Amino acid sequence: MIGFTSESLYAFIVKAKANAYVARAPKCLPSRLGSHDIQFQEGRFQYLDSYFGGTDFLGQETVYFDGEPVWAMNYYGRIIEPSIFDGEKAGIVVLDSLSKLYETGHFLGDSVNETELGTYHDTNSGSVESFTGYEWIKFEGKKVYELHYHGGVIKP
Repeated sequence: MIGFTSESLYAFIVKAKANAYVARAPKCLPSRLGSHDIQFQEGRFQYLDSYFGGTDFLGQETVYFDGEPVWAMNYYGRIIEPSIFDGEKAGIVVLDSLSKLYETGHFLGDSVNETELGTYHDTNSGSVESFTGYEWIKFEGKKVYELHYHGGVIKP
């Protein structure tokens, strides 16, 4: 990769994720009609998380280096059992779980986090260059929330 390594890209992604959604950073002007956008920048890297929806949502995270897109991740999440679980509860569980994961310096790697509102699970394969993953929450013995994601390095 020109101008950066896989390690520096990975480290920036972890820092950006920790300082964007998980930090409840203020939203910036939307890049697309109806989107919710959060940005983070450090040095020559810039990060944009742009998503649509709330309880059920779809989004994309993009990392730019010197203004050029170099990495992206797409995701789709939804509440499976709305009669016993809602988006607010899912958000609390996900924020707690991702915060703990990012504190370890990772965004990839299987993880489990027990909370009062359910158990968060994340499993994935690959590396920062190319990966797929799945996260879910179990509450009272039922899977109540799920999110699929995939992404990797963008090459010209």
